[in-house]
Amino acid sequence: MTNRIALPSPPPPPPPPETELKHIVFGIAASSNLWEQRKEYIKVWWRPKETRGVVWLDQKVTTTKNEGLPEIRISSDTSNFKYTNNQGQRSALRISRVVTETLKLGMKDVRWFVMGDDDTVFIVDNVVRMLQKYDHRHFYYVGSTSESHIQNMHFSYAMAYGGGGFAISYPLAVELAKIQDRCIQRYPALYGSDDRIHACMAELGVPLTKEFGFHQYDVYGNLLGLLGAHPVAPLISIHHLDVVEPIFPRMSRAEAMRHLMESVREDSASIMQQSICYDKTRYWSISVSWGYVVQIIRGMLPPRELEMPSRTFLNWYKRADYTAYAFNTRPVFKHPCQKPFVYYMSRTYFDSSRKRVIGVYNLDTAAKPPYCRWRMPSPEIITSIVVTKSPDPLRWKKSPRRDCCKVLPSRKPSTLYIWVANCREGEVIEMQ
Repeated sequence: MTNRIALPSPPPPPPPPETELKHIVFGIAASSNLWEQRKEYIKVWWRPKETRGVVWLDQKVTTTKNEGLPEIRISSDTSNFKYTNNQGQRSALRISRVVTETLKLGMKDVRWFVMGDDDTVFIVDNVVRMLQKYDHRHFYYVGSTSESHIQNMHFSYAMAYGGGGFAISYPLAVELAKIQDRCIQRYPALYGSDDRIHACMAELGVPLTKEFGFHQYDVYGNLLGLLGAHPVAPLISIHHLDVVEPIFPRMSRAEAMRHLMESVREDSASIMQQSICYDKTRYWSISVSWGYVVQIIRGMLPPRELEMPSRTFLNWYKRADYTAYAFNTRPVFKHPCQKPFVYYMSRTYFDSSRKRVIGVYNLDTAAKPPYCRWRMPSPEIITSIVVTKSPDPLRWKKSPRRDCCKVLPSRKPSTLYIWVANCREGEVIEMQ
């Protein structure tokens, strides 16, 4: 009997290079009726010669050279498909085919298709960071749900809402394209495009992988409460910009988003990330939403409350109260002494000598604070806040954690200086 020598098994193949922006193709669903207005949102985030993708319209529109927009194409005719939903629009059929039609263009070296609406702004670098976590060679359907519990109950908690955007890996897009036309014929009574995509994903057996940075924003009113207490996740998208108020006062909606991009350019990974600290000598609670807003509140509020969005916004179903959100919220303070003092980002720049990002936030003087009888210093003496931090492009390769912040000494009584950084060993957000 001959003894066999066991040969070592060959080493596994090396993983593919990390996903980059060039591997991602955006499919943007647009309407010719709203094109002149909505294209301004696309201009905010689109990077000519860097981003790849197509805007899909229902019919031709007038275009201008060098507008800094993606390629525009006309969707295929969907008049032969059945549509029986009395509350929706047939345009949902053509929009549901955006990923498939983009796939059929035959672009090279594609790993992901990202779907979004024309009234959605993407934080492109965070799209890349988020998708780097997943192996594009497998089936992935990545997105998030609505802020409205009623919306999720009506449609599904397992569905990626298309306005906020979702991502489909290339091999899954190939499988979707094989069945999609047959699939959507089976669901003529569905309302929109995203529930049709979800129906086809259910037939393929692929569940939703949830990422909290996609924001459908099925709300009305002021996003301050939501953006001021963003979850510990990269900000990926903001949708329904035509419905909510501009995120910065006294600006148009598109101007406000362009203003936000000043901070995004300096540290996109940290945009909207909340830090909580306390001015213990003056008994103030401070919440920093980096790159966007700083809020000072009299008294000591625990982090458990400050990380919860305040209800500055209204539910998509206007008769619904705060119990109809799909997350916890806290009421807007009614006591005149607890009204937050809000400081919006005025400018953000990189200090090359200190290798720090500096953000200047100015008090919103239009919101005059009510009279307060409390015997403690009033934040209205602070007219500007200077926030200093180091850029942190690798923050999402580590376990998620809020940054820590601390109040620095100041020689100017009208200016508050704050330092924001990764929490050190043993450092906690502790109030007294």
